[in-house]
Amino acid sequence: MNPFESAKVELDSLVGIFFEDGLSLGLFSEVNANQIPEPYRSLLNHDAHMTVTLEKYHSSQVDVRVLRKQHCQTNYAREILLSRQTDQQVVQYGIVRLNFGYLSEQVQQEIESQQVPLGRVLIEHDVMRQVKLLSLYEINPGPALVEALGIEPASRCFGRTAMIFCNDQPAIELLEVVTA
Repeated sequence: MNPFESAKVELDSLVGIFFEDGLSLGLFSEVNANQIPEPYRSLLNHDAHMTVTLEKYHSSQVDVRVLRKQHCQTNYAREILLSRQTDQQVVQYGIVRLNFGYLSEQVQQEIESQQVPLGRVLIEHDVMRQVKLLSLYEINPGPALVEALGIEPASRCFGRTAMIFCNDQPAIELLEVVTA
């Protein structure tokens, strides 16, 4: 079986790393790409690094801010915000879980330094990678997402789950929620 075809990110498992009650983050409803308005559709419906996509859309490099992290054995997870360097406006909320067994020690150390967005680290270290979009979501944000993104409670959000394969191995699970 092709690992790219069978890739799956368990949304509840990923959210559960940092949230005992997933509803505090939001209510996620899986949708098709044609149900997502622009510019969210273009920001989410692709098989590319969000770092690159966001930097192109916002005409600004992005900085990462780690809200929380968890490290156990070969897995490292973190809850993050990406902000435009031009004005520090938050443009993405995310949860990422990495299997460090598929990444070099140097790449691991740079990720753990929390100074550079994940996509940029992988690109700069020329890690052989492939991003696979798995699911798209419309999100009714809970209090945690409202606070993280600085949005109104009645706002609609859109996000995705994706998998990054490193050297053909499913190494990185992602939840990415964007603002426009």
